[in-house]
Amino acid sequence: MASIISSQLKKITGSNITLPKGFTAAGINCGIKFKKKDLGIILSEKPASAAAVYTTSKIKAAPLEVTKESIETEGLLQAVIVNSGNANAFTGEQGRMHAYAMCREVSERFGLLDHHVGVASTGIIGETMPIEKILQGIQQLTPAAQVDRAMEFSQSILTTDTKTKNACYSFNIGESEVILAGTAKGSGMIHPNMATMLSFLTTDANISSEHLHLALKKVTDQSFNCITVDGETSTNDMVLILANGLAGHEELSPEHPDWGTFLQALTLTCTELAKSIARDGEGATKLIEVTVEGAATGDEARAAAKSIVGSPLVKSAIFGCDPNWGRIVAVLGYAGVEICPDSIDLSIGNFPVLRQSKIEDFNHDEISDYLTGSEISITVNLHKGNGKGKAWGCDLTYDYVQINSSYTT
Repeated sequence: MASIISSQLKKITGSNITLPKGFTAAGINCGIKFKKKDLGIILSEKPASAAAVYTTSKIKAAPLEVTKESIETEGLLQAVIVNSGNANAFTGEQGRMHAYAMCREVSERFGLLDHHVGVASTGIIGETMPIEKILQGIQQLTPAAQVDRAMEFSQSILTTDTKTKNACYSFNIGESEVILAGTAKGSGMIHPNMATMLSFLTTDANISSEHLHLALKKVTDQSFNCITVDGETSTNDMVLILANGLAGHEELSPEHPDWGTFLQALTLTCTELAKSIARDGEGATKLIEVTVEGAATGDEARAAAKSIVGSPLVKSAIFGCDPNWGRIVAVLGYAGVEICPDSIDLSIGNFPVLRQSKIEDFNHDEISDYLTGSEISITVNLHKGNGKGKAWGCDLTYDYVQINSSYTT
């Protein structure tokens, strides 16, 4: 992403995934959960170019495998069916059959090809899907291009989240207005690369599946792969984007003069969603943003930033409003990046703590007061090169333990 934001880009308030032309959505309770919504659908007016990035875990849930198969068939999807409350992970061949059954039910209900349907699940691992409830629920879905239906979808994908997460931008490709919108879930088991998160993006841009995947992979590395809540990676994580081309412009490619604008819109949308996930970490009270500058490479900068924001000791200190900067320096020693111990700059908020590894004359109480805020920034300069990167996370609280000590009960 270029450092200068295109003047064409406009953030849309009241964002929802049905704002791009030709998309509808819905979400209901089908009985997996007691009352909360647990089944949702995104539907495109026509088959859309599709791309996805999946969890790096070697144990992948059945829905991810089935969705991957569907996308690889033609590079097109027209619908995505999603349930929460049950992950359909580590469920063997039966789990695959249930994922296929969900796709087949959607294709029959809405008159689509089976391989034009993607599927995703999130929830408890290792439990058999209540497939009859889900299939009956699919028959009750009535997607529409309405804000309330889009919000119902966003609610239907949540697990321990405390709020929905949405972002949307508009921009021009040639003379055509294009809208890109996204929604996500994620609160715990969040750690690069990929996390216990699902994110769904819709756009009316005209772009091939191949180029869409190229853009999504690049942007995911700079956004969703830069968040951590608890160092855990899940079995079900996926970022999926649909582009149905209804904006009507000529096809986008890396050679198109507006390719950079599209990448910026995708980066801003994904970064906003990623930060929302980190901010809503289980039991979290603070969003932490770590910026590392002066690294040997951008990859090393991101690795160092992720190590800092993922440290349980750093996260605990920030929860306790303790400016224990030594914990940050300690992380740099094992982050696996090139450093010179004698030339590290470190600031907490606007308070310089180290300059060329020399301790600054800072006020302990002032930094403690700063750490009582809801958004905390840490900046490190390694003075080893021009690499720069960011990562986002949250503090580690008593509530995190309470939530995860009784997740299945």
